[in-house]
Amino acid sequence: MAAELVTGKPTLAVFASDHGPGDPERASIMSQAGSILARRGVRIVCLAEQEAIAVPLITSARAAGGKVLIIADDELKVPAALADVPLERIAGKDARLARIAALATVFVGLPGSLASASSLYSAWVKAGGGAGGKPVVLFNRNRAFEVLRGLSADVLSHSLKRHDRYVVFTDSIEDLWNKVSWALGEAGHKAVG
Repeated sequence: MAAELVTGKPTLAVFASDHGPGDPERASIMSQAGSILARRGVRIVCLAEQEAIAVPLITSARAAGGKVLIIADDELKVPAALADVPLERIAGKDARLARIAALATVFVGLPGSLASASSLYSAWVKAGGGAGGKPVVLFNRNRAFEVLRGLSADVLSHSLKRHDRYVVFTDSIEDLWNKVSWALGEAGHKAVG
């Protein structure tokens, strides 16, 4: 099944979490994002580890006809609602992140936990980060990625030529697809939809 995921249409590695402290709207944001992205025909790959899995994102993407692949640790207990979702179990965290980095055309960060943001960053770096790597789109709802926006402006702008082509921010769910579509174009793929 996973081989099917990488052919044809672009794959978005979407990082989100509804565990731990953070935005109380995360589940709603994941549902909206899953539906919006799936309707555009992209494929979605998600990380699931330490019992954290983006169930609202996955279920809404699948309800909208989307294809989803879960990359999981060995301990994950798959909820019954996701029993038929393709799943790859990979023992080591670095290997899981490397697999996601290899599959992704573009990375998408939704407001979540520090763990999901950390995993997003690690996978993005494994994919080459900026400097010819793959773009990342961050949904900055309720200033979830404001620190990264500042870091991007203050640090990346001086060390990474055309940094704004690799790290893209949006503040509205309605604009999320526009930014992802643009990033897909920057990644050298024809945008879908």
